[in-house]
Amino acid sequence: MNTEILLVIGAYLLGSVPTGLLLARSMGINIRECGSGNIGATNVYRTAGKKLGIMTLIGDCLKGLIPVLIAQYLDLFPMWVALIGLAAFLGHVYTVFLGFKGGKGVATALGVLLGTAPLAVLLGILVFAAVLYKWRYVSLASISAAACIPALAFATCVPRETIVMAAVIAVIVILKHHENIARLRAGTETKFKA
Repeated sequence: MNTEILLVIGAYLLGSVPTGLLLARSMGINIRECGSGNIGATNVYRTAGKKLGIMTLIGDCLKGLIPVLIAQYLDLFPMWVALIGLAAFLGHVYTVFLGFKGGKGVATALGVLLGTAPLAVLLGILVFAAVLYKWRYVSLASISAAACIPALAFATCVPRETIVMAAVIAVIVILKHHENIARLRAGTETKFKA
């Protein structure tokens, strides 16, 4: 088995580590039975506290960033870098450790794209911050940023494979927010309180 395939598998397994679940469990909290039941940073922040929420965000982000940095350090072709990044993201969203039911992937996507399309991510963060400031919905901010990232990646001249990866990630992130979208339309989505 060659290095590239091993890195794809390793990235998926690293992405599959349920950071929020493990951190919350260390405090005696079953995060899947609290709040929205999601294992991501927003639910951990709301139900287990600010500190654990921030730690979850950082941990989930690193799960995406580390594999692509390793791939780039090894000077792999852009196709492999993109596949490794996508594997880390899919590991979080469809984690093998929780019956392939994971988080929504926003923080892990952030890590993957920080390593592969940093300028697009910085611009995407501005979109996220502007939407969050205006409407106070993390879900809406996440969806907005995800929707913009592929176009921003294209505009910042990253490899074609990275643009395709960003587009696939954006579609999955938006689809994983289907319940949030329904609540936004119904006016029942929870607003973020810093």
